[in-house]
Amino acid sequence: MRANEAKRGVVARILVVEDNALNSNMLRRSLERRGYEIEIAINGQDALDRVDVKKPDLILMDMSLPVLDGWEATRRLKTSTQSQSIPIIALTAHAMVGDREKALVAGCDEYETKPIKIDSLLGKINALLEQ
Repeated sequence: MRANEAKRGVVARILVVEDNALNSNMLRRSLERRGYEIEIAINGQDALDRVDVKKPDLILMDMSLPVLDGWEATRRLKTSTQSQSIPIIALTAHAMVGDREKALVAGCDEYETKPIKIDSLLGKINALLEQ
């Protein structure tokens, strides 16, 4: 985090990759109230393009996205030397047996099901940022 961001009270930069405007707005508001700087990407390709420029501290990745889905975007981010160390939390409505493991195999560091429980998500965000 940059010095001027620390002065403004920015906790960390989070890239929210979500194609649903209601979900991304809810996440933006909830996280900004807690001091996070939020950048929004609307699909996996948009996320890849923004990561190099915005240099987020953490990524919240919807897995069902248009253009390039979250599974492939995560795989690409985790194989790039510039982004492989950025923690990624999968956000998905898929809550079937094996889905968490599938997200972890794709390269996600954590997994949160929708509808999002903000307290649970914040706990995972804080844990990953403290590592």
